[in-house]
Amino acid sequence: MSSPTASKSVLGYFGWAFAVTVGGLALGALLGWNTTGTFSGLATAFFICAVLAVLEISLSFDNAIVNANKLKEMTPVWQHRFLTWGIIIAVFGMRIVFPLAIVAIAAWIDPWEALKLAATRPEQYAEIMQAAHLPIAAFGGTFLMMVGLTYFFNHEKDVHWISFIEKRMAHFATVKGVEIAFVLIMVLIFTSVLDGDDATTFLHASIYGLLTFLLVEVLAGFLDASQRTMSAAAKGGFGAFLYLEILDASFSFDGVIGAFALTQNLFIIAIGLGIGAMYVRSMTIMLVEKGTLAHYRYLEHGAFYAILILSVIMYVQTLTHIPEVITGLGGAALIGISLWSSIRYNRRNGLNHAPVHDEEHDRAEA
Repeated sequence: MSSPTASKSVLGYFGWAFAVTVGGLALGALLGWNTTGTFSGLATAFFICAVLAVLEISLSFDNAIVNANKLKEMTPVWQHRFLTWGIIIAVFGMRIVFPLAIVAIAAWIDPWEALKLAATRPEQYAEIMQAAHLPIAAFGGTFLMMVGLTYFFNHEKDVHWISFIEKRMAHFATVKGVEIAFVLIMVLIFTSVLDGDDATTFLHASIYGLLTFLLVEVLAGFLDASQRTMSAAAKGGFGAFLYLEILDASFSFDGVIGAFALTQNLFIIAIGLGIGAMYVRSMTIMLVEKGTLAHYRYLEHGAFYAILILSVIMYVQTLTHIPEVITGLGGAALIGISLWSSIRYNRRNGLNHAPVHDEEHDRAEA
């Protein structure tokens, strides 16, 4: 007996995303009209919202895959919580509250004043956000670098895409703290290139990013171990949820900061990136329910390589600007190549191209 998710079409997963796209673009156009009172302003706001949505989607292919990788280990209850509460936190928290918090801290003003600044003096608001780019890039880049390296420095990992790299990394994974040492070396290299206060800021923000990753790992293990003690079915609970939220935040840093290159209007940025976030959510659900990661064996590898490249790009952006379109296209290209490699592997080994559906798993879930 087939499950509803097995017969659900790919487009069926994007119903909410399409609805939010229509509503978001209409709201963006209305905002442009109210702000300028001209059809030119309306069209510009509409276009920027669309571009920002595409930018967010291109930057977040790897985010969706990594989310799906973690979600498949979580219970259905916590999967649902992440895909409902998590998207609210992602859209409103990272696209609205986070930029306001950055400005409030940087300018030593309360959040309400930061909101008024965004509405009445967007140029000054954007300047403060851009000034905060260095510590944000250092923090987010360090966190994402640890995420990527932890995936590859794993002695139990026996599926390798780029074998001559991944086999060596898996071999050295037996050395305790090898990924931490690698990150600290990268931090020291970039700190030595930066000057004065920038070097100090980069070093401090990077250390905070490293500590955040380690503390989340410890807290996630502690919380999920406690839940397993109470119930064997509670695996992948609040600890995994917290990990995914911080991971999503790290992915969002680059897009939120980069969006100010297109517009200084916080509300248009929130609409455009929020539309993109809904597609990431839809892609995540599809990957989990259709078992895509299990079928395309190198897809996760491509995503984690993209994460590592993104983390290095965030470091490099503390020295020079790199257009977000390069970041997005680079990650999408890596994932596309890994998908192509997976399809070639399946053909060589005579595997079915349709994702295999586990009926025993469905009966157990029921």
